[in-house]
Amino acid sequence: MSRGSPPLDRREVVRRVLDRRGDALLVTGLGSTTWDAAACGDREDNFYLWGAMGGAAMTGLGLALAQADRRVLVLTGDGEQLMGLGALATIAVQSPPNLAVAVIDNERYGETGMQPTHTAHGVDLSAVALACGFRAAQTVRDPGGLDEACAWLCDEPGPVMVVFKVGNDKVPLVLPTRDGPWIKNRFRRAVTGRADD
Repeated sequence: MSRGSPPLDRREVVRRVLDRRGDALLVTGLGSTTWDAAACGDREDNFYLWGAMGGAAMTGLGLALAQADRRVLVLTGDGEQLMGLGALATIAVQSPPNLAVAVIDNERYGETGMQPTHTAHGVDLSAVALACGFRAAQTVRDPGGLDEACAWLCDEPGPVMVVFKVGNDKVPLVLPTRDGPWIKNRFRRAVTGRADD
């Protein structure tokens, strides 16, 4: 990891974030963040994005605007967020107070062979979010700051971002269903009480 800090354990980070989420709606990004969320407990108000690399933050923005009375938590990876950097500017301009973005940053493209991402070379996603106009953003490297960061992510008025610097160890996969219509219908029922319009 960059800056010589020992990395956080990714599953522990995700578990602690999700333990604090309450009734927040969850949007997960491609691959590992979906598996991490499923490993911590599948819920009807989890919206898993299979194969939509770069789309998690924008999906979260749309959901936050449509469901202004609910907290929306986006759980994404550094590679995916790098692909969707423009989303950070759009989120900042729209400025939804109910949106929080958690970036699980292992500094690798985990789905394509563990090549280093730009964050391994110093790109600071929390600084990018602040420069775009996020209300607040921070990077967490120290386990001692994890509880406070998780509470901040789930409670602080948004838009906010927390980047968690995690290790790139392989962890057992826990795969939720890949049936897109089923995921959509289940999520819609959880949010609106109905499966279709």
